[in-house]
Amino acid sequence: KTQLRALFRASMFGNISIMYPMITSTEEVKKIYEIVAEVEAELKEQEIQYKIPEQGIMIETPAAAIISDRLAEMVDFFSIGTNDLTQYTLAIDRQNEKLDEFYNPHHEAILRMIQMVIDNAHKEGIWAGICGELGADTELTERFVEMGIDELSVSPACVLPIRKIVRDME
Repeated sequence: KTQLRALFRASMFGNISIMYPMITSTEEVKKIYEIVAEVEAELKEQEIQYKIPEQGIMIETPAAAIISDRLAEMVDFFSIGTNDLTQYTLAIDRQNEKLDEFYNPHHEAILRMIQMVIDNAHKEGIWAGICGELGADTELTERFVEMGIDELSVSPACVLPIRKIVRDME
């Protein structure tokens, strides 16, 4: 509540979005909004200026990807966390070097889930972005654009190569 309160107050002075991690159910989102309502009521009661910023969720689990149609009805945006999504979908610890040969972020199941999430987001009129290592994977940039991804979150060093690929597609 302390963090939400600070973010709501700060949103009066700039463009802020809140992204909730590790969501696996609509019940979790409902609980978040209950807390949001409590914070809002407290700020109103204290006559403190605030604004509720855009609120989205990370899609990092197969559960969230599969119910993304329902989750999209509840939030303002999705950010697809590809590192965790890959790990949980393939049931492979990405930090275990002995399993490196089995860790395949290009696995068709991962790409289909990403497409499902993008499609479900767009059906509800919200945007979907990709963060994690796949966002900067230049082998997939064109495919992500063709899938309809709205945003790729990458480190500063990756911006220019990704931008070039996207521009060359036009």
